[in-house]
Order: sequence, then structure tokens, then C-alpha cells
Amino acid sequence: MGGLTWPSRLRARGEDPDPRFSFANERTFLAWIRTALALLAAGIGLEAFAPPLAVPGLRQVLAAVLVLAGVGLSAMAFRRWLRSEEALRERRPLPAPRVAPWLSYGIAAVALVLFVLLVVANLR
Repeated sequence: MGGLTWPSRLRARGEDPDPRFSFANERTFLAWIRTALALLAAGIGLEAFAPPLAVPGLRQVLAAVLVLAGVGLSAMAFRRWLRSEEALRERRPLPAPRVAPWLSYGIAAVALVLFVLLVVANLR
């Protein structure tokens, strides 16, 4: 079984789910990918277009955090899709999205830091 491709290994498990569920899983995967692309664009945009912040070098750090978050999220999106598809095929409950709290709190933290730094920079 080691020579089989990953789609063949996936199809060998369980039974084919209702196509509507597989399509919904695929749409969720694409939503994670869109979010990863938005994080990448935000990081690039922050570095390219944002004014200097109150703390020198912090803009580059925040931009790098956003880009790395986009890279990490895009890598996790496929694993999430695969785990969900396996659960659908085996009629198990869908796995919880472990990255969702990190993503939402992380974006909120970066936005708050940027807001504070931009306000401080404009007060000078």
C-alpha cells in the first residue's frame, strides 16, 4: 500500500460520502486558502505601504508575522481538508478546527498593536 497515491489511499478508506458534503469540505478548504492569501497580502501591504510606526523595525516584524501566518495557514488547510474528508468517509464526527482560535486571536492582537502604534505615530 506504500506505493499508492494519497487520493488512492483516501478512497480505500470507508465509503464515498454524499458529494454535497465533499463539496462543502472543499469550499471550507478554499475559504482557509483565501484567508491565508489575505494574510500574505496584508503582510506584504504592511511592509510596502504602511507609514513608519512608533517603534522602528516593528512594522517589519508584524509584516513577517502576517506572512508566516499565511504560510502556516495554507499548509494547515490541506491537512484540515484531509482529516475532514477521512471523517466523512468513515462516518465519524468532523474534527474541530484547532487553528481557528489562534487565527482569530492572533489577527485581533496584530490589529490592536498596529492601531496603537499608528495612533502613537500620528500624535508625534
